Amino acid sequence: MSSRRNATEAPAAVESPVPRRRLAREERYRQLLDVSWRLIGEEGTEALSLGRLAEAAGVTKPVVYDHFGTRAGLLAALYQDFDARQSALMDEALRQGAGDLPACARVIATCYVDCVLSQGREIPGVVAALAGSPEMERIKREYQGAFMAKCHGLLAPFAPRRELPAASLWALLGAAESLSYAAAAQAIEAAQARQALADLIVAIVRRGGDAAS
Repeated sequence: MSSRRNATEAPAAVESPVPRRRLAREERYRQLLDVSWRLIGEEGTEALSLGRLAEAAGVTKPVVYDHFGTRAGLLAALYQDFDARQSALMDEALRQGAGDLPACARVIATCYVDCVLSQGREIPGVVAALAGSPEMERIKREYQGAFMAKCHGLLAPFAPRRELPAASLWALLGAAESLSYAAAAQAIEAAQARQALADLIVAIVRRGGDAAS
C-alpha cells in the first residue's frame, strides 16, 4: 500500500492563528498604566521611558506616544491614577460609616497610608521624578485642593466652630504625606503611621476652632 497521499485527497486543514483582540483606547490606556506601575516596581522610576514601556507592553512606540506624549505626561498620568484610586478607596470606606471624629480620622488615615503602601516605593519615585515640572505642579495642586476640600467636608462638623482654617488642612496634608512615605520607606511600621496620622487628625480638628479665632 502506497504511503503517498492520493492526488484527489484534500490536504489537511491548517488552523489559522486566533487574532489578538484589538484593545479599545480606554483599555489600552489602562494596560499601559498597569505595565508602567509594574516596571517602576521592578526596575525603578529612572528606568521608565516611553520606549521601555512600549517594549514591555508589546506595542509600538507611536501607541505609547499617542497616549502620553512625553515621559512627563506618562508620570503625570500615573500620579493621577494613584490619586483617583486613593479617592475611590476613601469614598468607599466612608460609605461604610464613620460616625464620630476618631472613626472618621481612622478612615482618612488608613486610606491615605494604605494607598501609598499599595504602590510601595513607586509613588514617591513618581513624585520625585516630576519635581519642578509645571505639569506636575498643576496636577499636585489640584489633588491637594481636592483632598483638603474632602477632608474639610468630613471633619469640619466635628470642629468646635464647625470650621477648619486652611492652615489646619495643610498641616493635615503634610502629616499624611510624611507619615505615609516614611511607612513606604520602612522607616516606621504601617500601623504606627496610621495611628499617628489618626491621632494628629483628631488633634488638628479639635484645635481647629481655636486656630480660626
